[in-house]
This record gives sequence, C-alpha cells and structure tokens, in this order.
Amino acid sequence: MTAAPTAIRIDIDPQTTVSALLQVPPDARAAYVLAHGAGAGMDHTFMAAAAQGLAERGVATLRYQFPYMERGSKRTDPPAVAHAAVRAAVARAVQELGGLRLYAGGKSFGGRMTSQAQAATPLAGVEGLVFLGFPLHPDGAPSSTRAEHLREVGIPMLFIQGTRDKLADIGRMQALAAELGERATLMEIAEADHSFHVLVRSGRKNPEVLQEVLDGAARWMLR
Repeated sequence: MTAAPTAIRIDIDPQTTVSALLQVPPDARAAYVLAHGAGAGMDHTFMAAAAQGLAERGVATLRYQFPYMERGSKRTDPPAVAHAAVRAAVARAVQELGGLRLYAGGKSFGGRMTSQAQAATPLAGVEGLVFLGFPLHPDGAPSSTRAEHLREVGIPMLFIQGTRDKLADIGRMQALAAELGERATLMEIAEADHSFHVLVRSGRKNPEVLQEVLDGAARWMLR
C-alpha cells in the first residue's frame, strides 16, 4: 500500500497561505509538484487519481491550491500571483522531499503557469517539467502564442497530450516539440481529449487511458 496524502499549508507571502497535499510512497525515487487546472482544484478526482497512481509507481507528489481556488473564486490568478504560488510550492517540496529528483508541472493551466515561472527564473532544484495536457490555445482558436515562453525553458519537458485535445491541436504540438528539439518529449495519447477521456468507439475506457498517462509520466521522471 502507498501512503495516504498528508494535508499541509504553504505560505506564498505574509498575507497568503494555501492548502496542499503531500503524498510520499515508501519507495519514492522522484517527486512531482503537481498544479491543478483552471476549473478544478487539487481535490478533483483527476488530481487525486494522478497522485495515487504516481505514488504506486514510486513518484511522490505535492499538489496545492492556487490562491484563487483557495478563496473559492472562479477567476484565475494573475500570472505574477500564480508564479509566486508555483515557486512557494516548489520550495516546500525541496524542504519536504530533499534528496529526490524533483519535477514540476501539472494539469493544463497549472502546467502553463509552472512553465512561465520556470522561463522567467529557473525553479531551484527542478530537473524537468511534466505537462498533463498543455493548453496551447483556446478552444476553436488554434495558435502557438501560448508556447512562446517555452523557448526560454532550458530543462527537459514532457508533454502528454491527447490527440483530440481541443486546447492543443496535435499537429501544432508536434511542430512545437520539433522546434524545442532535445528538450521536449511529446507523448501522444490516442483519441483522448483535454481531460484524457476517450470516445466509446475507441475501444478503450478512461481508466485505461489514465494508466497510460501515468505510466508515461513516471517512466520519464524515473528514467
């Protein structure tokens, strides 16, 4: 059995503290600072399943709330606030999980905010970024402008992307990975959307797809 998550608090600044969950399996060989997406917090079923599945694969996680989610707001934080939250979470992970190889990233918005923070000033101790559905563009408006900052990221990046993701045209993702060169690894999840859900006609079930996602993430972090 893997260890259950432990509730902790993270101080972002003297006025702002957010909730977080630390899950550390006894055989942990790496750690992942896992940020949530724009519409659901760290307790969402996807986030909980990802943390549990990674723990079963030897990866500890620290998942946390962005300040807006902590307040119960639906409006995401300005980038500067989100970046400060990312940095505080990474610093706490270093404090709690020192000695493990450290990665950061997250689901959609959380992954993008992490990469922006890394591009601005490298996150201390972080060896690579793992994106669980990078939101390359808004639904129905394909572009690559949201990825421009990735050129400033000097550490390895893993993009796990569904081929039906309406927030990341797979052709554009392939071009982005090619442009980023050796820093980028693109893992395509056949027939999956932005939530890694698949259609019935695909012949697969959502839980199977999640296992594929977590297998790929863990294999890359433990390589």
